[in-house]
Amino acid sequence: MRYRGREFTGKGVTVAVIDSGIDVTDPRLQGRTIDGWNIQLGATGHAILGGDFTDENGHGTNMAAAVTMMAPDVSLMGVRIMDARLRTSADLMAAGIETAFRAGAKVISLSLGTPNMGKALLLRDCCALAVENNAVVLAAAHPKGDRAYPADLPETIGVATHPDCPIEKYYFFQPHRFPRQQWGSLTGKFLTHGYEWRDGERGGFKGSGIATAYLAGRLACLREAMPNESAMGIIEVLRQVSLTPVPEIGYA
Repeated sequence: MRYRGREFTGKGVTVAVIDSGIDVTDPRLQGRTIDGWNIQLGATGHAILGGDFTDENGHGTNMAAAVTMMAPDVSLMGVRIMDARLRTSADLMAAGIETAFRAGAKVISLSLGTPNMGKALLLRDCCALAVENNAVVLAAAHPKGDRAYPADLPETIGVATHPDCPIEKYYFFQPHRFPRQQWGSLTGKFLTHGYEWRDGERGGFKGSGIATAYLAGRLACLREAMPNESAMGIIEVLRQVSLTPVPEIGYA
């Protein structure tokens, strides 16, 4: 990513991918530094950490590959909270966020969310702690525009997608320019590319999930460029360098 006349690749930045794990043998991740954990909830509701973060589905590996496509020199942290069928819970999401920032991740990517407003406060507490520890949390917006957490929390970066959004560009819907009654749930969110690319062609994954991973890679590059900037400062810079959307992009 080019910023202030220099190219940045995310070197020295750890990106946590909270998902179904990471397959460290995937050829797209060859040569990357990858570490991680798996998290399960015990009978008492406490988080139980294990060292096996092997991907049981493939989804998390694709998200990790999308991150490195934008930031080829990042270190990856796989935090497996999903089973083979991609089932998880808001409690595991919260545990994943806390595990990630306490382990040193400065960018935390969740290609998922929950519409359960009852869990919003729990997730907000974890995201606020992440910000206090100088980590930025990105989360996928609801694919149908409904509320989703943590994407709709003020401490996070909510990411949406559109087929007409090119991979090299991203937009920010500033609330004062695009009020909610006009642009719905996009207000206050980033819009970016949402397709997996393989050998120059669109692959199998599409939507706000992989868009979140792409933007996490870009954020890692900004973190490399400004290692001493606060988490909220990095978010503000991302807003400043993003483009302003126009109705012609396809929304009405």
